[in-house]
Amino acid sequence: MLGRLNHIAIAVPDLAAATAIYRDTLGAAVSQPQSLPEHGVTVVFVELANTKVELLEPLGGESPIAAFLEKSPSGGMHHVCYEVDDILAVRDRLKAAGARVLGDGEPKIGAHGKPVLFLHPKDFAGTLVELEQV
Repeated sequence: MLGRLNHIAIAVPDLAAATAIYRDTLGAAVSQPQSLPEHGVTVVFVELANTKVELLEPLGGESPIAAFLEKSPSGGMHHVCYEVDDILAVRDRLKAAGARVLGDGEPKIGAHGKPVLFLHPKDFAGTLVELEQV
């Protein structure tokens, strides 16, 4: 059902500062910032040979990332994203198994322009899981 790890997301209070750490200190290639109002975030992707790291900054006070940063002001790991071939089939299988899909259960378009869903962390060992159709 799961494909490869697409990315690990880290919530940050200051996207420019976090970008500089990855780009200037660690020497990584970092994408340009991308605002995603429908998800309440601005993101950049740190490109690695085997996956990506997504840095997330809240886009407004109503962002779920703003709530995350209230609990962890210096930031931290927010979610892991796995690739799937058929997001609707995977969603239906997971729901039948009792897993909770967040939101209205319908995929939204994510930062890569592909459908994504989020799964409740209480159902996945305390980790928020994002699924992205590839």
